[in-house]
Amino acid sequence: MSTAVFFDLDGTLLEFTEPYREVIEATLHACLGRSTPPLVETYNETFYEAFVATEPEPYRHGMRAVRAEAESDVAPEALVAELCEREVAMTAVNDGARTLTESLAERHHLGVITNGVPEWQRAKLAHHDLLERFEAVVTSYEAGAHKPDPAPFELARERVDADTYVMIGDDYEADVEGAKRAGFVPIHLNPEATTGTQVRDLGSLTNLLDSLA
Repeated sequence: MSTAVFFDLDGTLLEFTEPYREVIEATLHACLGRSTPPLVETYNETFYEAFVATEPEPYRHGMRAVRAEAESDVAPEALVAELCEREVAMTAVNDGARTLTESLAERHHLGVITNGVPEWQRAKLAHHDLLERFEAVVTSYEAGAHKPDPAPFELARERVDADTYVMIGDDYEADVEGAKRAGFVPIHLNPEATTGTQVRDLGSLTNLLDSLA
């Protein structure tokens, strides 16, 4: 019996080391020489609207709106590149993730299912030398819908052949409910976990995963 173990990325394998709003503020300061709450809100609102709709280049949508509001001649592409570099740099590997994935790769198929843009999510994994550890990195943009929609999970099944599929994530609706509906075994990464298929940290996953295999 083969088992494919899929991880969420942001908040599960990786964590942000500072509030994301500060990353946006620093990006605007670096490129525009200033950052104001209205400019940050403009970016957030425009980006989020495009992202939820899986429109192409949601980051560029956000930065084009900022550029227009700021009446700046800085290219949106420069703003996007600066944000990407800063977003990747402010991620850190969660405790236990590196050791756990190295151990699991010896006996299970490993993959990632993440809500995000392919280039950005893979860049984070590559930055931490984790990309090659996974047989498949499935992003919601490639699937055409975000978790908890079944599409990312179905695409994961297409890319990795296994008898049993497991999904590990910190977001209950996206990762747990989405996995259940897609026929995956869900494991909720929850610091306050007490019972069932919940774990407090990644380091305590090995025995639970082996019992599911």
